[in-house]
Amino acid sequence: MANAALFEFLARIGDNTLILGHRVSEWCGHSPALEEDIALSNTALDLIGQTQLWLGLAGEVEGKGRSADDLAYLRDGYDFRNILLVERPNGDFGKTLMRQFLFDAWHYLLLRALKGSSDQRIAEIAEKAFKEVSYHLDRSRDLVIRLGDGTAESHRRMQAALDDLWPFTGEMFMSDGLDTELVEEGIIPAPESLKAGWDEIVAETLAEGTLKKPADGYMHKGGRRGVHTEHLGFILTEMQFLQRAYPGATW
Repeated sequence: MANAALFEFLARIGDNTLILGHRVSEWCGHSPALEEDIALSNTALDLIGQTQLWLGLAGEVEGKGRSADDLAYLRDGYDFRNILLVERPNGDFGKTLMRQFLFDAWHYLLLRALKGSSDQRIAEIAEKAFKEVSYHLDRSRDLVIRLGDGTAESHRRMQAALDDLWPFTGEMFMSDGLDTELVEEGIIPAPESLKAGWDEIVAETLAEGTLKKPADGYMHKGGRRGVHTEHLGFILTEMQFLQRAYPGATW
């Protein structure tokens, strides 16, 4: 059970960075400015690099000989454990930034806590990823403020993005029996323990960006437990095409 719980956690966090990294990479060559094109591409690379570490460790813990590549490219949709937020379509530039900010604020707090994990392997990955995610949060927070408190049009778009994405944020703070087991062993923080810090970061950012926090009342559809929207199917079709079309291809 201990290995099963640990594998599940590693798959959850690795799938989050994998799916969001792919989503963000879709902006490569399509961003509104060259600087943003480079910045988003670098963010995507950071997330994919983190995925390799998390899913690599997941494969090791599982003990079935599966590599990070196997877990990323050879699983079907119902085996993915990411939260629904990271599946959401990019939409316009403002929506992509808002999705990134809401995730970054949570990701930052999770990694900060994981640096103190009783599992040294997790602590080491968290230490490395935390430096990257600290920058991600600084950047996404700054842009949310600038666009929220910018023109009437940028403000409208950022508020619309926030209203659309907000119902998907509650899943980040939900826990189950597998989480409880790992929390008791000091491996991970209790998911709900991150909410107060996340609320504080988000509230301060929205206030500076003159954006209105939507009413609470989170929606949860169990994304990380294998119930996804149709968006994941489209992502996997693109992401897994090469491996599915040419199994075991190397170059």
